[in-house]
Amino acid sequence: MTENLREQLSALIDEAELEWLKPHIQKDAVIIVVPELDLLDVGVAISSDNTQSVQHWISEQLLVKPSPEILNRWNANPHQKFQAMIIQPYILVKELAISTGV
Repeated sequence: MTENLREQLSALIDEAELEWLKPHIQKDAVIIVVPELDLLDVGVAISSDNTQSVQHWISEQLLVKPSPEILNRWNANPHQKFQAMIIQPYILVKELAISTGV
């Protein structure tokens, strides 16, 4: 079952821009996944109600809501891109490296 869930959720991972995320940020639905965690692993854990893993990540601040400081940084760089996955009612995001265009 987990492999099938991983395949289904893997298909949901996409790239998102800040503008697309803003309405979800306002609804407090965006959760940041730190670079050390795999977005797919987090999505599988949330979808399969693996509360032990999710609570551990939250307690270690590996899953966090965007702070005012983070939102200010994102707003200062409107071209910020994210790897994103919708796991209702949340949007899981990881920041992608910013392209300098050089």
